[in-house]
Amino acid sequence: MSRRAGAGELLASWYARSARDLPWRHPSATPWAVLVSEIMLQQTPVSRVLPAYTEWLARWPTASALAASSPGDAVRAWGRLGYPRRALRLHAAATALVAEHGGEVPADHAALRRLPGVGDYTAAAVAAFAFGQRHAVLDTNVRRVVARAWSGLAAPTPTVTVAERRVAESLLPDDDQRASAMSIALMELGALVCQARAPSCKSCPLTDLCAWRLAGYPASTAPARRAQTYEGTDRQARGAVLGLLRSHPEPVERSALTVVWADGVQLARALDGLIADGLVAPRVGDRFGLPT
Repeated sequence: MSRRAGAGELLASWYARSARDLPWRHPSATPWAVLVSEIMLQQTPVSRVLPAYTEWLARWPTASALAASSPGDAVRAWGRLGYPRRALRLHAAATALVAEHGGEVPADHAALRRLPGVGDYTAAAVAAFAFGQRHAVLDTNVRRVVARAWSGLAAPTPTVTVAERRVAESLLPDDDQRASAMSIALMELGALVCQARAPSCKSCPLTDLCAWRLAGYPASTAPARRAQTYEGTDRQARGAVLGLLRSHPEPVERSALTVVWADGVQLARALDGLIADGLVAPRVGDRFGLPT
């Protein structure tokens, strides 16, 4: 048995025993539900996404339903999920799906890639997980597993390389459905076992095949990432402004915003950024609201 086939069987067996029960993995999950989950899960843990995902699909079970609402409704419903521009991208994608695909998520990878806010990773993930196609789905978790188990590296490079994509694609079975299953198993392994700071090598199904373990766990040569602060930053100011506007159905005056952020210079900078990103719309009388 080849190393690829052996790894595939080990992963499949492990996934059947250990996979989390997540709603976007159910057979009943529509391609739209998978697209929503993938955009929500970007840089956001599953525990935070689950309630937002459930509420979102209860309100907008189809792309057509979301497209019929305003961008401001999407931003308001996004709540404190973080990176709120994703709400606008999802709304723009829904609008494009209605205009160009009859409200349905296309199965074609190239068509998915042309949707607003859909990059290489999201297009591959939706094609693989919603339509059972053979694509290398290279999120942070998958990249870490591939780097360690097959390339002997402690961590992947900062960005996806051609060589890395070639390795990942070579690991997938030729059969579409089995390749799709392996992609999701690799992702789950990285999330639950092959974690960045504390990998559980003893419980890993690939431990006997892992090039990183066999090489003696060489340390990463990549520069350490600096921890990001939040308190007192423009990001916090933006979040405070959006939080106030979400709680008010009508536009509010600038003076009301100083209640949530007293630093006038930073408030003005946050407002300018939110307006430029399309998350806030200026109104008559120096008032501000969510986009309509």
